[in-house]
Amino acid sequence: MVLLPCPHCGPRDAAEFGYVGERAARPDPGAATPQQWRGYLYLRRNPAGWADELWLHRAGCGRYLAMSRHTVTGDIRAVRDAATGGAD
Repeated sequence: MVLLPCPHCGPRDAAEFGYVGERAARPDPGAATPQQWRGYLYLRRNPAGWADELWLHRAGCGRYLAMSRHTVTGDIRAVRDAATGGAD
């Protein structure tokens, strides 16, 4: 079983979470070009190493979590509530 840390619920089974995607700064809707929107919506870095990701704790507190996770080893070095301490 893989445990992911939730700052609200404590360590929980990874099956309770849903991967949302890499965290990226959202472009300004009033000033962004179609190319900037395309990059924001569809292009991902997909690094082999540390990545900033967004996860949803579906079966727990229902909050979005900003997680710094190593994509190769699965190690997690930081988790915070995306609404209060991790949103871009």
